[in-house]
Amino acid sequence: MLIQKAEIFQLKQTMSIPKKGTRKIIVDGESFIWLIRRQPTYTQECFHGGNLHVAVEHAENSGSVLVIITDRPHPQNGSINHCEIPVRPSDVAQWIRQALQLGWQPTRSGIPFQVQIAGQCMEKI
Repeated sequence: MLIQKAEIFQLKQTMSIPKKGTRKIIVDGESFIWLIRRQPTYTQECFHGGNLHVAVEHAENSGSVLVIITDRPHPQNGSINHCEIPVRPSDVAQWIRQALQLGWQPTRSGIPFQVQIAGQCMEKI
């Protein structure tokens, strides 16, 4: 039983994002890959208002994944009354810089670093 709990803990420590469908971005000389799911997950729809989530990871030395809960609605969330605001590479670059200032260490193994966006501000959750 103890071994199983340790294995589960280890799995949680080494989460990474799938490489298929990712985009590459260079921020301050460091390469990162980022991804937005095509369809919102059940959790995204029910608990985060159907907002877009962006996953970011260091391209060469993957470690902790940055999970960004944006303030932008997912275009596939089924809501009729929403305005689609695209996520641009410049937005992702700004969010990566803000996450680094909040303490995200992209090359250090660990649990996902989760943040939430509200306008121009980012907060760790």
